[in-house]
Amino acid sequence: MIGRSAERRIFSRIINGLTKFKCKRHSSTESTESWDIVPRKEVKRFIIECMSSVKTRQDHAEKLADNLSTADYRGHYSHGLNRLDMYVRDIDSGITERDGDPMTIKESQATALVDGQNVLGPVVGDYSMEIAIQKAKQTGVGWVAAKGSNHYGIAGWYAMKAVDHGLLGLSFTNTSPLEVPTRARKPTLGTNPLSLAVPAKDNDSFVLDMATTTVALGKIELHDRKQISIPDGWGVDSQGKMCNVAKPVIEAGGLMPLGGSEMTGGYKGYGLAMMVEIFCGILAGSDYGPNIRRWKSTERVANLGQCFIAVDPDCFAPGFIDRMSDLMDTCRNLTPVSIDVEI
Repeated sequence: MIGRSAERRIFSRIINGLTKFKCKRHSSTESTESWDIVPRKEVKRFIIECMSSVKTRQDHAEKLADNLSTADYRGHYSHGLNRLDMYVRDIDSGITERDGDPMTIKESQATALVDGQNVLGPVVGDYSMEIAIQKAKQTGVGWVAAKGSNHYGIAGWYAMKAVDHGLLGLSFTNTSPLEVPTRARKPTLGTNPLSLAVPAKDNDSFVLDMATTTVALGKIELHDRKQISIPDGWGVDSQGKMCNVAKPVIEAGGLMPLGGSEMTGGYKGYGLAMMVEIFCGILAGSDYGPNIRRWKSTERVANLGQCFIAVDPDCFAPGFIDRMSDLMDTCRNLTPVSIDVEI
């Protein structure tokens, strides 16, 4: 097991080895601020080397690298490199298995129950989504629930895999209790994200990837690092009161459900979080709700529950792809409220 100082030295050594390119930030104000741009393949190499430093199996490290680099590439900065240190610590502490493979412990023609065997979440997720895809090709629908998993990165990564096969993809996961239910004080449910990815014409697609809290914890952490306030509706303090300072939310409070306060519909986000928990923790037989270990704690395994669904649109009304493209084009071509924004 490596100490925190050794961990920092490893990160520093690998970061210094990254190939970087200089570019200027482009904006309407013509800023001359300079940024280091790192090629995506270099980011993946960096992630793999970090995970290899704690003896993660090579193919497991590669799956994690694919997921995290995609998160940053798509603008989900709270779930990309921002999360790498957590994966390194989980493997190094031994609380997550550095080797092993998920296994299917129960299945029917259209469903399966997977035991993730406590390996990295992206390994469990890729395995489970592949089963869902194959079942959807055979029967029209594939539904897989997984237990014994870990943090699996962005939910959209798995949903988008189905789109590559002309299928609709859905992905859900429960998480450590971070969300304070409407009218409560104590974090009881997770951010419990959900994702839907849908194919359209000409390699276009619709991808929804969202937490059922107003924001993911990572965004509040980023505000804390930058020492800037958080907007109304993001978090509460230890008394369940809305708070605009990041640190009390992170240290003693919790996240608000999607919608914020009860007045602005936060109970709907609470309901969505419950739905995800039913699909994941309850259906899969994993830990659930307040029974899941605390965020970033390594005193016991995570045992997260996850759900993966693939659906073949050809099993329903013909012309799905055309209608999907028409709907997206209709929304994209709406008149924006301002000339400098897009729909």
